[in-house]
Amino acid sequence: MTQTLSRETEGARIPAAPESAGLASVLSDFRVLIGRNVKHITRNPEMLLQAVSLPVVLLLLFRFMFGPAINVPGMAYIDYLVPGLLAISIGFNSTTTVVGVAADLTQGLVERFRSMPMFGPAVLVGHVAAGMLRSLVSFVIMVAIGFAIGFRPGGSALGWLAAIGLLVLFAAGVFWLAVLLGSISKTVEGAGGLGMILVFVPYASSALVPTQAMPGVLRVIVDNQPFTVLMDAVRALMNGTPAGGTAWLALAWWGVITVAAAFLAVRKFNRRTKG
Repeated sequence: MTQTLSRETEGARIPAAPESAGLASVLSDFRVLIGRNVKHITRNPEMLLQAVSLPVVLLLLFRFMFGPAINVPGMAYIDYLVPGLLAISIGFNSTTTVVGVAADLTQGLVERFRSMPMFGPAVLVGHVAAGMLRSLVSFVIMVAIGFAIGFRPGGSALGWLAAIGLLVLFAAGVFWLAVLLGSISKTVEGAGGLGMILVFVPYASSALVPTQAMPGVLRVIVDNQPFTVLMDAVRALMNGTPAGGTAWLALAWWGVITVAAAFLAVRKFNRRTKG
């Protein structure tokens, strides 16, 4: 007999998930759920279009329309701009993750999964991994277009590897924050609104313009928030300029944010699926 997955009567509870078989089973669940979300990308090309189009439009807009009016001491504006937009593009990508997690929680999919012998938070890991894959595609395309329109960074190969490592950590933190927002959302529509937080907060940073000309109080806030620290570190590593302590500070900021966001997201997810 096919097991009934929906609630038949008010107050009925979702059955508890069967016990997992251990680490091998958990890793298998991760692989399956990551594969599920990757298939969503390949079957919905508009996801990739969204991931790439808006950051590329911003890159071209600031390079050719606003760039000539912006002066950055010590480097060409395009060399200043590209690293900041690489980080902003990750925020653009996170909205799809927020909505996807909310849809899984509100449209019955997680209830089906709970009838299977699987590790529940693998659903979240699948969304995070897919989001990071979309960001990787966006990164490659934006760097290629950047080189085509004048991006000429002076950083070493080691500096670029360090910058990419920081961006990977940053992406992990942002996508776990996106998963947390999706787990909090009661509706898919509400999730779309919450996702805008991760789109617009990075603008209050040094991504697009230096902070030197900002008013005093605003500059203090912008200079000391985690997005600015990350962008300044990535920019210095890519361009071969002194990073000071920003790289280590960015590592500390986003290491803590990633761990905290993952813990809270899994906790909230478990409460919603077991409640």
